[in-house]
Amino acid sequence: MSVFINVLIPIILIFLSGFFLQKSQLLEVRSVSAVALYILTPALVFRTFYTTEANMDLLLILTFAILFLFIMLIINKLLSYIGKWDTARESGMTLATTFMNSGNYGAPLILFAFGEEAFAYSIIFMVIQSLLMSTAGVYLANRSSLTPADAFRVVLKMPVFYALIAGVSMQAVGIPIRNSYLDAVNMIADAAIPVVMIVLGMQLAKISIGSIDWGMVGLGTTVRLVLSPVIAYFLTILLQTNDVLSTVIIVSSAMPTAATISMIAVQFNASPQLVSSITLVTTICSVPTLWILLTILGV
Repeated sequence: MSVFINVLIPIILIFLSGFFLQKSQLLEVRSVSAVALYILTPALVFRTFYTTEANMDLLLILTFAILFLFIMLIINKLLSYIGKWDTARESGMTLATTFMNSGNYGAPLILFAFGEEAFAYSIIFMVIQSLLMSTAGVYLANRSSLTPADAFRVVLKMPVFYALIAGVSMQAVGIPIRNSYLDAVNMIADAAIPVVMIVLGMQLAKISIGSIDWGMVGLGTTVRLVLSPVIAYFLTILLQTNDVLSTVIIVSSAMPTAATISMIAVQFNASPQLVSSITLVTTICSVPTLWILLTILGV
């Protein structure tokens, strides 16, 4: 019960603040999200990579993300073959089950539950996932007309990408930053996590469910919340990651569907109703599943 009270409830309350704000004020979510996307998150990413030396753990996170992506593609291809899904439905299910909410939800939960060291890993994981969503995610959503080169051009428009390059380059070369400037970066970076959590609540308030295909949604929810962390567990054994990194990978993989994926599905008509439904249901169902997972991990 302490896990629920001390870790999950504070996070849920922040989500709810954004949810009820959107319900009562009808704000433009895209504007608030743009602040997080173009200013706050890049500052957080820059700080993380500027203060973190590139090491084997970074390579392990990248390797995990790629292996996980291919495993999920294979699983969804098999499910599509068995269920005789059309391309749009297969794309929607693949998006909803492959890309987890490691930023708005996963990073703050890991910070609350496991502390700063684990949080640093979770930010790296979040950045890699964001890059994959902007490339593989966009490609999967519109695979019939989008080339891999088009997907890469999408990445070049993402400020997080340049923050990553700048942070890694300046850290590698050893370029010092004056304390006053670093304090300014810290102020912006510290605002990133609470704002993206509020944005998630606002995004969930805008999701329209309509008539839910409970069979598909139930399948997608099971794959996202139950099968994914199991796959992650075995991959951490394969990659021989340290205990803290293993915990971050497993918990991050148990997150609900990323809200950003719902927007991608809408934009490219990749079964947007299905993806939005799975996003909302997995977010709700993640409360008990994460409670169980964190208890198993000894939080």
